Amino acid sequence: MTYRSWQPEHRRRRPRLTRRGRIALLIGAALAVAAAAITVPLLLLGGEEKPAPEKQRTLLIPEGWRAGQVYTAVDRSLGLAAGTTRKAADTPVTPLGLPAATQGNPEGYLFPATYPVVSATTPESLLRYMVQTAGKRFGAEHITAGAQRNGVSVHQTVIIASIVQAEADTTEDMGKVARVVYNRLARGMALQMDSTLNYALGRSTVDTTHADTKIESPFNTYERTGLPPTPIGNPGEQAMTAAIEPAKGDWLYFVTVQPGDTRFTADYAEHQANVEEFNLVRRAARGEG
Repeated sequence: MTYRSWQPEHRRRRPRLTRRGRIALLIGAALAVAAAAITVPLLLLGGEEKPAPEKQRTLLIPEGWRAGQVYTAVDRSLGLAAGTTRKAADTPVTPLGLPAATQGNPEGYLFPATYPVVSATTPESLLRYMVQTAGKRFGAEHITAGAQRNGVSVHQTVIIASIVQAEADTTEDMGKVARVVYNRLARGMALQMDSTLNYALGRSTVDTTHADTKIESPFNTYERTGLPPTPIGNPGEQAMTAAIEPAKGDWLYFVTVQPGDTRFTADYAEHQANVEEFNLVRRAARGEG
């Protein structure tokens, strides 16, 4: 831009733009408008109106965990006081979407999986998610067909699967354990499962005493015939598969003598010999003579 020098009256005149100056001014104004149009969205993206996505955490629920273990894990994951999730689960007004056969007890229906956890997650929403997942898996056509084929309900299949999950030493043994359950039910025999006693006593052990088998509990399958009233844990896919597709065999007894060595038999005398070997292994592990 070019300007005229001072006039005799020592008063500045308004500057006159040359043609080039006018063009430069128009270009500058246009750039300023464009810059403003770009800056506003950038501020909106980086400002408080649109925060960065929250980093998601996860909660792993292993196969076979009991409801009480799940509640404790949820409390810890959400940073809540101990007992908060159990209280939410026991509240009748909490809509978890459980099947009618459960009578409001979520045991067996808190499906083992990895679940997302964010700041807005509540015990109710997390438990509901687990129950919905179980509903989708247990409501699948092959599960309902398998239950019907075995002459039991889907809920009874979940109970059987929970026992299989607790009793089987390996995945390969699951189908055999399921077959023992069905064979005993068919003969009207008591299931005599230590896992159901453990559930009644709130423990997990392989050592069962004679006194344990005499406790008063609907989960004492030494004294009572048939299935326990509820699942004794939350079974996974493999245990459910075993419950609807048990292995073929006449087994009525089994005992895990040591890890990886579970022996199945239909002969009681043979089973007694296996149990005695198990007792010898246990005494040796404890350093007893």
